[in-house]
Amino acid sequence: MTILKTSLAAAALVLCACGAQAQNLALYGLLDQAVEHLNNVGTGHDSLTRLPGLAGSYPSRLGVRGSEDLGDGLKAIFTLEMGMGLDSGTFNQGGRAWGRQAFVGLQGHWGTVSLGRQYSMLFWSQLDADILGPNTFGSGSLDSYLPNDRVDNTVAYRGTFSGLTVGATYSVGRDSVNAGPTPAGTNCPGESATDTSACRQWSAMLKYDTATWGAAAVVDEIRGGAGAFAGLTSSALKDRRSSLAGWVKLSPDLKLGAGLIARKNDASVTTPKSTLWYVGGTYNFTAAWSADAEVFKLDYRNSANQATLYALRTTYQLSKRSAVYATGGHIANDGTLALGVSNGAAGATPVAGASQTGLAVGIRHSF
Repeated sequence: MTILKTSLAAAALVLCACGAQAQNLALYGLLDQAVEHLNNVGTGHDSLTRLPGLAGSYPSRLGVRGSEDLGDGLKAIFTLEMGMGLDSGTFNQGGRAWGRQAFVGLQGHWGTVSLGRQYSMLFWSQLDADILGPNTFGSGSLDSYLPNDRVDNTVAYRGTFSGLTVGATYSVGRDSVNAGPTPAGTNCPGESATDTSACRQWSAMLKYDTATWGAAAVVDEIRGGAGAFAGLTSSALKDRRSSLAGWVKLSPDLKLGAGLIARKNDASVTTPKSTLWYVGGTYNFTAAWSADAEVFKLDYRNSANQATLYALRTTYQLSKRSAVYATGGHIANDGTLALGVSNGAAGATPVAGASQTGLAVGIRHSF
């Protein structure tokens, strides 16, 4: 609680100190909390009802961002954004105070260069194609890196030119937090004079969007380091994801999205190569009521290990900023996989090869 008070006080000071100079300055946030019910948990095949702290339909966050016009089309920009678990009032992203984003940069007609903790280009490539995105039943249930693809100590560039977006990131120490073993803090700080390859990360993206369709190609690679979690315990070990994704708007009310992520993970001796594909759609029944559906399939090459996830969500907008929603998911594991249907919190997976169903209802408010 002390850290939270300090962080909020810091945000207030930023707003007060910068308000006179910055042409654009905003305090913003999104609060989302669900109650979910899961079956077939653990060896006892028990049921569990809980309030997940990581995601409902979207992760909760509080942020401040601003820009200052420097003249000749050049701007100074910054963003500070924290992730919060409303179930307990704690920080997400491994306990970081500004764990979602913390960067400063320059922006011009040539694009944006920024320094700090920020998104990998993998995030931007999936943003339009993965319909359910960070939903508690979604792609993060099959690959925990996807909702955690933010990188410490990063130099990033992104620019859009007539619909074509070019982007890249490079980190000299991808994850400075030890929260392990969890995807939000994998103990790989890097920035080492004795091992300059340790904990490096890079990503590169090409993305093209029109008013009715778009497509993206991206590569994201992380390296290991001594003491890092998830098996990447050496700088010689790499975990690379290469993705193609796209979306199309068939009408003002109907949008479809699909993608494929091919992964090569040196940390796995037996199943280093896998593919994750997804296809989904969203439909607006009315201005206030919409529904989303998506299917995901994770398959490990030359192995019986695979999992299929089916997920649905319906949302009703109470106002421009407030909504209620219901979502459900079902995962079927094969081989030795024991993935849970929910990525909203840890500790509720089925036994190897088993299936699991989840249901959740929640409320969301943005400001």
